[in-house]
Amino acid sequence: MTITDLISADLVDLALDAPDRHAAVRSLAERLVRAGRVTDLELFLTDIEAREAQMATGLEGGIGIPHCRSAAVTAPTLAFGRSPAGVDFGAPDGPAKLIFLIAAPEGGGAEHLTVLAALARRLVRAEFKQTLLDATDPAAVAGYVSQEVS
Repeated sequence: MTITDLISADLVDLALDAPDRHAAVRSLAERLVRAGRVTDLELFLTDIEAREAQMATGLEGGIGIPHCRSAAVTAPTLAFGRSPAGVDFGAPDGPAKLIFLIAAPEGGGAEHLTVLAALARRLVRAEFKQTLLDATDPAAVAGYVSQEVS
């Protein structure tokens, strides 16, 4: 697996319309199911919720990074959603407009931690966030994120 296998245009939603984090995660998770990356939507959502219960996954600067390991995940995957209204992921400074859903296989290695670390390094850069906020093409977003996170 290479980092470019993590995200593709069909895993990008540039107009994520969700009233809360549960709906946002479900919407992105449904993309993972359609892409064959998640085999059991409800199991995956339960695993995400269990992870969220440990600690909120909202970061300052309008970022949400829900993530988990799950037996329902077939391959390490990253989905991205941009929410014009913002979604509360528990960050102290308010709702997230950029949401990265990281799915890792239960028995896998530390790929999702590598992705989390790489994302965290990029998300402190205003240019990275602004590029994602301004993007108009899902394929370009997938390519950009792949390039930046690898």
